Amino acid sequence: MSPFALPPAIRIEDLTVAYDREPAVHHLTGTFAPGSLTAIVGPNGAGKSTLLKTIAGLVAPDEGTVHMNGLTRRGVAYLPQLAEIDRSFPIDVIDAVSLGLWAEVGLFAAITGGLTARAEAALAAVGLKGFENRQVGSLSAGQFQRVLFARLMLQDAGVILLDEPFAAIDERTAADLMDLVHRWHGDGRTVIAVLHDIERVRVSFPNALLLAREPVAWGAAADVLTPENLHRARYISDGWSDAA
Repeated sequence: MSPFALPPAIRIEDLTVAYDREPAVHHLTGTFAPGSLTAIVGPNGAGKSTLLKTIAGLVAPDEGTVHMNGLTRRGVAYLPQLAEIDRSFPIDVIDAVSLGLWAEVGLFAAITGGLTARAEAALAAVGLKGFENRQVGSLSAGQFQRVLFARLMLQDAGVILLDEPFAAIDERTAADLMDLVHRWHGDGRTVIAVLHDIERVRVSFPNALLLAREPVAWGAAADVLTPENLHRARYISDGWSDAA
């Protein structure tokens, strides 16, 4: 992946997203700066995944706006949680990775020659050289997540959205994929990841957004992830649960 101009800022203005009239994200305002690396953290049910899907354009706001500032759908790559992906579909690893080229060549175009070489190079970059003809259903959770990261590499997007990218995978895979996230950040891409592992955020993410359906804190991770803020997030989240 070659260097490219920074993507535009993503600005969120008074955003509320609800399911069955119950807010999942409530009155959120703030900005993801161009080229920033941000973790979205918070208690279970805090609206983290909903926010990511709203930024990706998969969920419509009930109130407020997500300003993408001219960023096209092709400029955003979204990785859902592993649990949301059906791995029973009979597809080879190389074909699964090559889906990352859809915006470039179309959904039904043949992947040949140089495009195949790019897919193979992406697999090698995530440690899966030689896995091209394996069925995705035969892979471990960590191997499959590496496949999905290889597919993201081919999308070559300026904004990358990751929903629990390190959940249910081994620590070696998590470390390897975190290195790739840092490479994307170093390229100038904007990376936003939903995470539960607070210690990983402290070590690896310069910025954090702490959600409890409503915003608790947003800024430098060291300033956001204080004991006081984390306690407040649990208190607010419990209040929302009691109200529900």
